Amino acid sequence: MAHTLLVVDDEAPVRTMLREYLTEQGFRVMEAANGQDALFAAQQTRPDLILLDIMMPQMDGYDFIRIYRRAHPTPIILLTARIEETDKVVGLELGADDYVTKPFGMRELVARIRAVLRRVESPEPTPDVLAAADVVLDRTYHRVTVTGEAIDLTPTEFELLAVLIATPGRVYSRTHLLEALHDFALEGVERTIDVHVRNLRAKIEPDPRHPRYIETVFGVGYRFAAA
Repeated sequence: MAHTLLVVDDEAPVRTMLREYLTEQGFRVMEAANGQDALFAAQQTRPDLILLDIMMPQMDGYDFIRIYRRAHPTPIILLTARIEETDKVVGLELGADDYVTKPFGMRELVARIRAVLRRVESPEPTPDVLAAADVVLDRTYHRVTVTGEAIDLTPTEFELLAVLIATPGRVYSRTHLLEALHDFALEGVERTIDVHVRNLRAKIEPDPRHPRYIETVFGVGYRFAAA
């Protein structure tokens, strides 16, 4: 069955271009012109992935993520014409899974879409349940608990935790983590992984400023604390 994508952009020519190309690639494409319309469309169509512009009237991409992420883990790729690193970081911190800077190549965009969908639907083979310290990750039910309390994670945060918790004590470089999550190189490697780690810590750590579970190995990367 074809995956359903929701394209959210206030520029009609951009939506048309994306709809035509992505449809040719085998996707089912829905459209929305702003964040407000996108909330309604997402509720009706239940997309598998959302391509989201940032700068839009009525409700921009940031506000859409703030509202949508309260109840939905659907992967989101930002389409941004803004080149400042802080703009990209804000989107990732709010819960976006990836970003593509305009103007972008269509083949690159499709590669990123397929990579994110693979990550959500076909994660690396690992045991169904991974546990270390007080953290339990269940792949079958896509659920994470910390000291018995359920924690809501985005698809990227879930996979990042799965990589780290599978081998407590092992140090992963940022590049290794990026490859495990995306399968291809991404600009701003270190900053991107750092943001996802910070988001994950904010959700699972008792005190994110003094992490108990996800430790930083300075000059190298990250590891899940050994027992």
